[in-house]
Amino acid sequence: MKPSLSSLLLGVVLSVSLAAPASARVQTRKPNAKAPAAAAAAPAKRAGKVVGGKGLRRAALVGAAGVAAAAPLRASFGQMQGLHANNDPLDLKSSVALVVDQDTNEVLFSKNPSAVLPIASITKLMTALVVVEARQSLDEVLTVTQDDIDTEKGSRSRLAVGTQLTRREMLHLALMSSENRAANALGRHYPGGLAAAVAAMNKRADSLGMRDTRYVEPTGLSSQNQSSAQDLAKLVKEAHHVPLLREFSTSQEAQVAVGKRMMQFHTTNGLVRSPNWDIGLQKTGYISEAGRCLVMQAQLAGRKLIMVLLDSTGKYSRIGDAERIRRWLDHATAEAGAARRPAS
Repeated sequence: MKPSLSSLLLGVVLSVSLAAPASARVQTRKPNAKAPAAAAAAPAKRAGKVVGGKGLRRAALVGAAGVAAAAPLRASFGQMQGLHANNDPLDLKSSVALVVDQDTNEVLFSKNPSAVLPIASITKLMTALVVVEARQSLDEVLTVTQDDIDTEKGSRSRLAVGTQLTRREMLHLALMSSENRAANALGRHYPGGLAAAVAAMNKRADSLGMRDTRYVEPTGLSSQNQSSAQDLAKLVKEAHHVPLLREFSTSQEAQVAVGKRMMQFHTTNGLVRSPNWDIGLQKTGYISEAGRCLVMQAQLAGRKLIMVLLDSTGKYSRIGDAERIRRWLDHATAEAGAARRPAS
């Protein structure tokens, strides 16, 4: 019986356990019994492996063991036996990686999928989801105020205090260009205000079964916004059902009138412009505590896939990791096709 593409891919499901040295163990915290709004200022406390702080995060995720791969792909990706404990067959630079078939929920690639980490601006995907689901007018004009200035990280923004944009434009800039002030303004103008927006984000996460996820603000600037790859895959799948989120997150650029000037904004994900990719939804993220992050829904190797990459170490490494995964899937597809062809 010829092996199918699914059997080949499922044979290379990678399970990398977290085995940190004693000086930097992954902390396990008890589930938070408090209501989301009441605990908004407290550290994240959810079931799962919680890793906080840059040094602790990276130390806890190295030294991982348990990489396994199926024999049919060993020749293609190198000898899988005798790997060092901190390696994976694709040599990804991201500490956490997950690739899931959107339709079947089959896990095709998995590396530290349950590790709970800061998620930076991936947060904005949930912010946008609850804002759209609140059914507020997309044409209502919102104003950027002093309350939208980042006092935590001191990040810059092209939206000066006093800038007036519609809710539609704020959503577009938050998803495409990861504009922090736009995301915070969306939260402030949510019914009931910022605290209600954060509570709605946590409630929506609970409804999706995102048990390791915690939000304390709508931009992702706080390292207390945390989640796991398994949870984020659920969020991407849900957000992909919303046409407006698909459209705005995959836009390459947009012109927006900021005061008397027309300003050009661009996507933070260069893969959106690549002819090699068919991306249906995406979001990038970065703060120092989270590393470089990326979530996407994309058509790869003839399948609808969800990809999550967290804690990537270099400026372009998350893009490189995505490309490595794409080439791996293309190769596996070719191998499956060759296996199905009758021998001459």
